[in-house]
Amino acid sequence: MGEWVTQWRVEFLGREWNFVDIGSVVVVFALHLLTLLAPFHFTWPAFWVAVALYFVVGVSVNLSYHRQLSHRSFKLPKWLEYFFAYCGVLSFQRSPLEWVSIHRSHHQFTDTLKDPHSPVRGFWYSHIGWIFDFRSRFGSYEARLKNVGDLKRDPFYRFLHYTYPLHAISFGVLLYAVGGLPFLVWGLGVRSVIFLHATFGINSICHTWGKQVWNTGWHNNHHAFEHSARHGLEWWEIDVTWYVIRFLEIIGLATEVQRPTETQKKRKALLSNNVNNQTRQLEEKLETEINGGKI
Repeated sequence: MGEWVTQWRVEFLGREWNFVDIGSVVVVFALHLLTLLAPFHFTWPAFWVAVALYFVVGVSVNLSYHRQLSHRSFKLPKWLEYFFAYCGVLSFQRSPLEWVSIHRSHHQFTDTLKDPHSPVRGFWYSHIGWIFDFRSRFGSYEARLKNVGDLKRDPFYRFLHYTYPLHAISFGVLLYAVGGLPFLVWGLGVRSVIFLHATFGINSICHTWGKQVWNTGWHNNHHAFEHSARHGLEWWEIDVTWYVIRFLEIIGLATEVQRPTETQKKRKALLSNNVNNQTRQLEEKLETEINGGKI
């Protein structure tokens, strides 16, 4: 069944689309349409539900999908690990297996054509276009999930992978049952759309602009020390997910929490300075040759 929905093709807008691509378009378009109803269905309870869910679901994606499952930055008891992973499913950002597979490929091939959401394909593609292009992300059905063998051995994550759309949809039904259209519009639509674009912005904006402290692509701290549970390395760099992890560590629930050592940071900074100096020297040499008429 899985192979059929990805191998089926239809030509449209100069490229091939499969059922996964079309399904992604439908879901994203529907969420944005739902968000357009927000001004007409505003209530304070619905607003605060959206804020609370944004925090819980957003932190869960960053804490579970990203820092724990993708990078193994720390460990949690299984019941708590599964809780955060399940909350992440409610984000409309795919199952843990697929999210982690995409993100590990992103780190393996950062900012190259093999990067699933590479900025070299253009800002629009790196922001949102990539989620509508299954072939560019994986190449083929067989190629996906090749780098998440550790998670595929876990029955819970296999279950979430094959059923994840049902959980987000069922949660929408629950919101409607509890608070009617305002809860659905704000708790599902507004909350999901804002968080989707916040996540997409990391792929596009943070890989296009920003100060590079380390010799890596921006969002610089994370790509320099990808196994670190802490991304905000300076006191003024806000990192809400880290605050949650740190709290869990203090009370004994998070263990083996990874952080870069001062030696690692100094080594990375030294490498960055050397590379930047070499780059400046090459640029100055090239400019001299151009001005001297050699090129």
